Amino acid sequence: MTVRVFATKWFARYARKHGLSDKDLCRAVTRAEKGSIDAELGGNLIKQRVARGGRGRSSGYRTLIAHRRAECSVFLYGFAKNERENIDARELRNLRALAGHLLGFDDSEIRRALAAGELTELYEGDEEENG
Repeated sequence: MTVRVFATKWFARYARKHGLSDKDLCRAVTRAEKGSIDAELGGNLIKQRVARGGRGRSSGYRTLIAHRRAECSVFLYGFAKNERENIDARELRNLRALAGHLLGFDDSEIRRALAAGELTELYEGDEEENG
C-alpha cells in the first residue's frame, strides 16, 4: 500500500484499548482505495467497518477516516455498533472540518504532528518491521 495512513492521538488510544491492529486498520484503507467504501460522508470523510477480533466487520467497529484517494488517510474516530448507533450532525460537521484540516497538511506539518505525538503513522506489516 503506497498511501500513508495515520491515526490521531485520540484514535490511536481507542485502537489500542480495543485491540485494533495497524494491519486491520490499513486493510480498511486498502478496501477504500479499491473503491469499497462503506459510506461516503462528504468533505473527504468516509466510514469503514473494521472487524472485531474473531468476528466479521458487520459486528465490529465503525471508523471515520479522513481519506484522500492515492495520497493519505487519517483515522479520526471509532465506535462499536453496540456503543452507539451513529454520530450526530454536529459531530459530522466537526469531523469534516478536521478531515479538511489534516488532509491539507504538507510534509513538514505531518513531521511536526508526528513529533508532537498528535499523529501516529500506521503500517500494514508487523510493527517491529517498521519501527
